[in-house]
Amino acid sequence: MSSSSKPPLPPYFNIDPERAAAKLSAPIDTARFAKAANFAAKGRDDLARRGYAPDGRKRLRSFSTWEVCRYLIPVAPAHLRRVLKANPDLPQGTGDGGSKWYSLDDILILRAHFAEEGASNREYLPWRPKGLPAKVVAVANFKGGVGKTSTAAHLAMSAALDGYKVLVIDLDSQGSMTSILGGTVTDEWQTAFPLIARDYARHVVDENSVRNATGAPELPLDETLREALQVSPRNLIQKTHWPNIDLIGAQLNLYWAEFQVPVWRMQLTSWPLWDALGNALHHDGVLDDYDMIFLDTPPALGYLTINALSAADILLVPLGASFLEFDSTGRFFDMLYSTFASIEDGENTVRRRNGLPEIRFEWDAVRTIITRFDAAQQTDLANVIQAYFGDFMTAFRQDVTAMVGQAGEKVNGIYEADYREFNRDTYIRGRETFDRTWAEIKEVILGAWWRDQQMQEEGENGQTSQA
Repeated sequence: MSSSSKPPLPPYFNIDPERAAAKLSAPIDTARFAKAANFAAKGRDDLARRGYAPDGRKRLRSFSTWEVCRYLIPVAPAHLRRVLKANPDLPQGTGDGGSKWYSLDDILILRAHFAEEGASNREYLPWRPKGLPAKVVAVANFKGGVGKTSTAAHLAMSAALDGYKVLVIDLDSQGSMTSILGGTVTDEWQTAFPLIARDYARHVVDENSVRNATGAPELPLDETLREALQVSPRNLIQKTHWPNIDLIGAQLNLYWAEFQVPVWRMQLTSWPLWDALGNALHHDGVLDDYDMIFLDTPPALGYLTINALSAADILLVPLGASFLEFDSTGRFFDMLYSTFASIEDGENTVRRRNGLPEIRFEWDAVRTIITRFDAAQQTDLANVIQAYFGDFMTAFRQDVTAMVGQAGEKVNGIYEADYREFNRDTYIRGRETFDRTWAEIKEVILGAWWRDQQMQEEGENGQTSQA
């Protein structure tokens, strides 16, 4: 016997306007936004501290003998124990029995020992050419939610675990990277903003010296610019809970740079605003203090992102394997072309007129990275994206993993997650996706360094032969 009852109507039918009105609050004024922001700030602090120690400070966890020997130092556990027994001055780890735990500081000391005393055919320390500056890697895309910050954070942590000294610069006023690394930023004067202001102020000082010589009126040098002239990147760099990762953090007021930079540019059109961050890293010796510098950019092609791209040696562009993200990334590349080609054309017109060498923007490499990849549903589209982007693409696709979500709930990277909280196989699979991403990006960085080293040696040989 069949039922004659009809299925219920969808929920958007028969909504009673009077009842709907009764559910509404009073009209919202602007003060209500301040109240919502205050609640969100309290909640954000509460959630952030869930990944922190009881005193509110982040601390990097220790690493077990299993992790040290599998992922960090290429030695067998038994050999590690023999070396530690023979060298009691080395970090011995904590814990009872054969299960010892080591801080990353301990591991860096052990790496250095094995590099000096261990087998010559093992890579105990990562390769780094002497005499060359740090490589600057910008992670950018104007599509939000593609994994820029998580990619930049995990690459920075990967490099640190590998033994490199890393600086992370957060250029996104949302400050997510700053939260992940436990940074504290009270106002825009602890962000990259004063570095950009200082670069403009220096150009104003130079311009005014010329104007004084010709009797022309000077450009204003207000209190903000005078204060910025006293700032160094080293005033802004803060330590993190990672012993070999430092940070220049971000907070909401950094966004004012997007409004202030064009005003300064209008006052002094000869100021190359895109060089401000790069100049700070170069002229203050920051490039010599670190091995790698990672720039986390906002989801927009604004003045902060333009500065990051101009300062970068390598550009990484994360995207998901979806049509919208592929389309958006293509438009991002189109905007990069339009923006930087326009800068080149405008600047070179003036330079040719004045007999100066032309400028040209170049990057060692550009790579797009597919993030949050689900092989069961996205393989066909990922293959299409791979075909169209060609050599811009990384070969490895960063798999979606439950570990990322669980670590994100504690405002951590997956390398900060204790593997004992997971099934061992789950941890290995989850970690592998970021290890393989790092392996591919590390290969790009080392290749670029090698090419720079060869060019440097060829230049030195040429000078020697001329002499």
